[in-house]
Amino acid sequence: MELSEQNVKKQRPVHLDLQTIRFPATAIASILHRISGVIMLFAVGILMWLLNSTLASAESFAGVQALFDNFVVKFVIWGILTALAYHLFGGLRHLIMDTGRLEELASGTASAKVTFALTVAFSIVAGVWVW
Repeated sequence: MELSEQNVKKQRPVHLDLQTIRFPATAIASILHRISGVIMLFAVGILMWLLNSTLASAESFAGVQALFDNFVVKFVIWGILTALAYHLFGGLRHLIMDTGRLEELASGTASAKVTFALTVAFSIVAGVWVW
């Protein structure tokens, strides 16, 4: 049976308003886990550069230490710590899910919300520590 071109066009959405689509907490948790992984990929480069600079000489250590007086550098370090925390908590959540627990929708949603809450708490602690 062949579908006519007119029938195919009728089945397509006329207007897909992306601003009205609401993702469940589990989808947001999964997407943020991937984003935090990408952030961590770039963060490793930044942190390795900082470590290399601090180990090169006493003058370069002092230069890196002076960098931490800059608001932007503090903000980047805080962002790296927050991404690390979310990736860690999200990764632990995924590991627990791999054991067969938290597979139901309700427990998956609850674990995603716990992951968000733990990350916010750690982010606040990291912000206080950095500043």
